Amino acid sequence: MRKSIAVYVAAFALGAIGSAHAADLAVPPAPFAERFNWTGCYGGMHLGGAFATKNITDPVQLVQDNAGPGGTVGVTTVNPGPNGAVVGGQIGCDYQFASSAFVIGVEGSASGSTMKANKTVGLPVSIPDTALVQANTDFLTSVTARVGYAFDNVLLYGKGGVAMAGDKYEVSGSIGGVPFDFRGLDNRIGWTVGAGVDWAFARHWSANFEYDYYGFGRGNVNMLDPLTGTQGLVSVSQTVQVVKVGLNFHMWGAGW
Repeated sequence: MRKSIAVYVAAFALGAIGSAHAADLAVPPAPFAERFNWTGCYGGMHLGGAFATKNITDPVQLVQDNAGPGGTVGVTTVNPGPNGAVVGGQIGCDYQFASSAFVIGVEGSASGSTMKANKTVGLPVSIPDTALVQANTDFLTSVTARVGYAFDNVLLYGKGGVAMAGDKYEVSGSIGGVPFDFRGLDNRIGWTVGAGVDWAFARHWSANFEYDYYGFGRGNVNMLDPLTGTQGLVSVSQTVQVVKVGLNFHMWGAGW
């Protein structure tokens, strides 16, 4: 009798242990937190501030030699220093390598700009006459490649590529009582490099902060005075620096 009771107790204990083990196996493991994936395309808007360095040579010769050939001695360079706001949009696509944090991509960007400045320069052959030299940058565009490293939903990146600036120049005033108003347009091809950080705060949305540097070298701009029909060249070298924030909507990407 005692032996039978012991057998029943042992069997019950083994059954209870087996049931508990089976219950443990039935509970699914805690899911692994899915990481953000940057593969996909995006489009968005940006807003920021910009300033340019422009060296304009030689507006004095432009005015004085058209007023009376051979009247200019020496070279004059004027630096207006335009600054203002930029606003625009960008589209691009990124690819994040499988099982890796490295990201590569391409982006196109276009910005309208309010950058402008002017500076007064004296006309030595007709003192006290002066010329007002004005420089405007109306737009900036670029096509760049970018390379980044992702910390889950935060992407640090650098970029570089080709750029173009749309500029307007004006030299106006009067010399010897005769008014002049030389104007010129310049669409300048150059290069750009930059760096930034992109933060994906939702499945399809990210916000970024970026700095860009543009170099456009030196080139000649043809200046025409519609008042007199005279024209001439000024030489312009320029660089532009931009700091901006952006908002992007990500399409076709895995996200989280």
